[in-house]
Amino acid sequence: MTAFISWYILITLLGWLTFPLAFYLFPALADRGYTLARAFGLLVWAYVFWLFASLGIAQNDSGGLLLGLVVLGGLSVWAFIKCQVEIRNWLSQNRRLIITTEGFFLVAFVLMAFVRSTNPEIFTAGGEKWMETAFITAIMHSPTFPPHDPWLSGYAISYYYFGYVMTAMLAKFTAVPASVAHNLMLSLIFSLSAIGAYGLLYNLLTAYRQSKGEDQQHRILPALGAFLAPLFLLIVSNLEGFFESLHRRGIGWIFKADGTATSPFWSWIDLKELTVPPASPLKWVPDQFFWWWRASRVIQDYDLNNARLEIIDEFPFFSYLLGDLHPHVLAMPFDLLAIAIALNIFFGGWRGRLNLFFGELRINKVGFLTIALVLGGLAFLNTWDILLGAALIVFSYALARIHESGWDWERVADVFLLGIPTVVIAFLMYLPFYVGFDSQAGGILPNFMYPTRGVHLWVMWGTLFIPLFAYLIYLWRSKTSANWRAGILTSLGIVALLLAALFIVGLIALKLKPDLILPVIQSQGRSVGTFISDSMLRRLTYIGSLLTLLALLIPALSFLFKSENSSAAFILLMVSLATLLIIGPDFLYLRDNFGYRINTVFKFYYQAWILLSLAVAFAVAVMGSQLRGWHSTFYTVVMILVIGAGLVYPVFSLPSKTDDFKVEHPEQRTLNGEAYLVNSMPDDYQAIQFMQQLKPGVVAEAVGGQYSEYARISTFTGLPAVLGWPGHEGQWRDAALQGSRKDDIQTLYTTPDWVTAQEIITRYNIRYIVVGNLERTTYQVNEEKFNRFLKPIFQQGNITIYEVP
Repeated sequence: MTAFISWYILITLLGWLTFPLAFYLFPALADRGYTLARAFGLLVWAYVFWLFASLGIAQNDSGGLLLGLVVLGGLSVWAFIKCQVEIRNWLSQNRRLIITTEGFFLVAFVLMAFVRSTNPEIFTAGGEKWMETAFITAIMHSPTFPPHDPWLSGYAISYYYFGYVMTAMLAKFTAVPASVAHNLMLSLIFSLSAIGAYGLLYNLLTAYRQSKGEDQQHRILPALGAFLAPLFLLIVSNLEGFFESLHRRGIGWIFKADGTATSPFWSWIDLKELTVPPASPLKWVPDQFFWWWRASRVIQDYDLNNARLEIIDEFPFFSYLLGDLHPHVLAMPFDLLAIAIALNIFFGGWRGRLNLFFGELRINKVGFLTIALVLGGLAFLNTWDILLGAALIVFSYALARIHESGWDWERVADVFLLGIPTVVIAFLMYLPFYVGFDSQAGGILPNFMYPTRGVHLWVMWGTLFIPLFAYLIYLWRSKTSANWRAGILTSLGIVALLLAALFIVGLIALKLKPDLILPVIQSQGRSVGTFISDSMLRRLTYIGSLLTLLALLIPALSFLFKSENSSAAFILLMVSLATLLIIGPDFLYLRDNFGYRINTVFKFYYQAWILLSLAVAFAVAVMGSQLRGWHSTFYTVVMILVIGAGLVYPVFSLPSKTDDFKVEHPEQRTLNGEAYLVNSMPDDYQAIQFMQQLKPGVVAEAVGGQYSEYARISTFTGLPAVLGWPGHEGQWRDAALQGSRKDDIQTLYTTPDWVTAQEIITRYNIRYIVVGNLERTTYQVNEEKFNRFLKPIFQQGNITIYEVP
């Protein structure tokens, strides 16, 4: 409870400290950045602290943290002096918004912290919690930046670790251990995303309300309707949970007298593990072990020989249910911040003139630097998310320029004139990160044989697609201006370009990197020509997904091309970009260690969910206020059914994941993710507590497979291991850098020769050697040499820690 209160007080004070700066920077938004002040303040504070620690100006300690706060405070004081009269007036006129935001943030923070306290364990299986905790502890124990890699001694972290810097900052400032900070940060990200989404929709609805006549303004209540945004973003889920319930109840199955059952429906829908008949007795609530995991694996890829490949299609509620503090989750409030920047530009904020020598931007210097700061932060938080932020910002700027000056080819130049310099400045602002970042992305590859099936697309996106189609029909029925010719030609042109890119990239790869393409073709037992023809035939078979997405994209672009500078136009822009994010992985994917499109679908779909959920929330709020008569009744019934279907997953999965929110001893409810080790690994737990107080040094411990208890010491102490999880290290940097470490650690433990052991100790500068049950079951440990030549500094049960002099 103390840790929770300290984090709540700190982040609230940080928000108030930042508000004058946010007020100055978001002049075109009705909330003047108030709902985003906490997230923006955390970003600025973290950036200053990280930069100073990276450049040697400050240390990774309380002094460096305070210095970062002083810089942030100085900027806010400057902004307050410039806007103090307007700030006072705004505060007096917006008390309801302030109270609502503060109350909503507290409720969201409390609820997610309660959920995490029912299953706080930082387990190894089914997630990345050990990796995330290892990063947090390593950053907390690194005196300067870049922080050391906890699983590869002698190297810095090669990952987008900005979110873990933020977590470590808050943990150090409040004296909270990393195992508690992991769960608190997840709760904080959830609540920051909740008020960020609320604020975005509040701004959109306020602008929409002001665009309406006085006779309709009373129908639109931004402060109330804005709650739809966090509902659709964070709670409403895909339809997999709904289908799980139908399956468990036996709906769609034909049960025969001999006890067998068949189902053409479930064979057609082909959701993982739902093609098997349900067990008796039939019930509504799914109860298979880990059933809730399947919602993140709706999309099914089959090669031409019908071998299945697993695809990740997470959505926000699943992420918070799972409890991983991964970069795509950590970036969410800052994705919303980037959307707010785009909206601010779209509504006329930051107007000015900035001479770039090769062209003139109609944005002032402060706005330009803010864009670079946020986009650079997104790349550092979760590199993929810069696509969402940059695209939305530059196209919002281009649309604003079109509305100001009309369309001509200079608007295309505006996109590059803002986009390229901003990305360059963002890169330079975060240069210390890129110096040590070794990305394993290996370019773009063609996706020939894995188009998404239409039924899987609808299971994944149905809860958002249905309200969006309803909104587009509403715009059409309202005789909203549209350029259908331009919308159709642009949409079909985009698909044609993607199809052309598929073949061009495939041809280039076949010529320059045949080892990437030919093994895939050969594995299908086909020639190149037959492989391509069969892949194209499959695309025709699965054409439903492309037709669905075109049915979204064509009207969205058609209305957008004739739109005015309004909230609806911004929503149509978000829908268009999100649709492209969903279409893209059906043609191309980013090459990485996985070797197929699993990660591209995951990242692109997640960003698309953020955009579409906000668009749906706006659409539902607007249509709910505008429709009358039987149209209103029919729409209300449909939306209740859709939202209800999208809430089946949260309603059933939360009790399943948390064991009905039970804890063995309620008074022992905790946010400490390592507390479970007291019972599962008691000796190791005590060793970890002891080593957390030791001076820095390299640790030797058993090396084994990922998603296991290997690397337990380095994970929870922050001390770097010679080698942690080799598979993960291979995802972060060239696997060759691991060298012979795995074999050397085995030799260290097994050799009876002290000279050989000493050479390995010297090579890796090992200070602490762990000998516990895990080491003894992994190796045939020869401990006699350690007893003869080293000093044991800790011993309990079956674990001993030796220190090298």
